Amino acid sequence: MIERALAEDIGSGDLTARYFVPADRLATALMVARQEGVIAGAELAREVFLSVDSSLDVNVMIEDGARVTTGAIVMKISGAARSILTAERTALNFMQRLSGIATQTYEYVKAVEGTKARILDTRKTTPGWRLLEKAAVASGGGTNHRMGLYDRVMVKDNHLVSEGGMQALQEAMKRLLADHPDVEIEVEADRLDQVEAFLGMKEVDYILLDNMSLDELRQAVEMRGIRTRPMLEASGGVTLASVRAIAETGIDFISVGALTHSVKAMDLALDFVDA
Repeated sequence: MIERALAEDIGSGDLTARYFVPADRLATALMVARQEGVIAGAELAREVFLSVDSSLDVNVMIEDGARVTTGAIVMKISGAARSILTAERTALNFMQRLSGIATQTYEYVKAVEGTKARILDTRKTTPGWRLLEKAAVASGGGTNHRMGLYDRVMVKDNHLVSEGGMQALQEAMKRLLADHPDVEIEVEADRLDQVEAFLGMKEVDYILLDNMSLDELRQAVEMRGIRTRPMLEASGGVTLASVRAIAETGIDFISVGALTHSVKAMDLALDFVDA
């Protein structure tokens, strides 16, 4: 990813640095937080600088998952000024987006503090960035959902295109578990009668409660009773304004696509200073 990003930005060469910065000029630069937030992607940014010039001295001052205030020094880079300038934008692009994800995740986690609910990410990630973005969610205190289509089954309404109803669904689950006994199964419900049916299936590990009202979420929790399984996950249109009330219904997880698909980059900058 670093190689692709640098190739995209540098191309045949950094003309500005080549013609306007002397080759022998040394410099020290500080990566500074221009807002409060949670850091993510620091080691990745370090590798960007070292990929451009392995002789640079890159010191990560604040590790991933740490909360910072405005003015905090996240990283110190010393060495050839040309190299620092060439790597600057790519390093910041990675860190600003990932730190934005970590910061937004932290806000959701903080909003449900004191409840049993955990904040989940989704597969609504930037293509090619999934591992990075899910790591950023974890840095912000969130919990990673499935990584892809291969590590957990999630049966949604679009999958139930064949006739046969609940019986056909349960038979498919049994065939799956015969071939993949360790895989977890999640099923989507948008009505309480579906929740009731899924609660009677021993194969189901999670029930996704899709776009249900707060009252319906509470009823689903009551229907499960004192059992701890299947786990209940609320999903659909979750915002910072609504997430607390959702958590207070007693569900186990709240999935939030906005953690990765609608994130605002954290404001980080590179300032050159006297060595």
